[in-house]
Amino acid sequence: MSKRKNEFVSVKDVMHEMLKENKLQKGIDQVNVKDAWQTVMGKGVYGYTDEIIFKNDTLIIRLSSATLREELSYGKEKIIDMMNEKLGKVIINKLKLL
Repeated sequence: MSKRKNEFVSVKDVMHEMLKENKLQKGIDQVNVKDAWQTVMGKGVYGYTDEIIFKNDTLIIRLSSATLREELSYGKEKIIDMMNEKLGKVIINKLKLL
């Protein structure tokens, strides 16, 4: 960072710069997406969730219940919106339910 010694830099800015320089943001996003899925969807849906994959801008959810998968497929856009809101930024553009 090219800040002068007498300028104050917030911890948030330092962390953001460190994540960017070390290319760690993708891993952080992966963890955050998994946590957000559990929070947004609740224990009921999370109990039927076998796998959560976040790749590029797509969230892939593998569910153990075909009935639940069908029900959730009707509200994909709402789920995407709720997830992005929970994450505080738009990183999910597609949702695949398997």
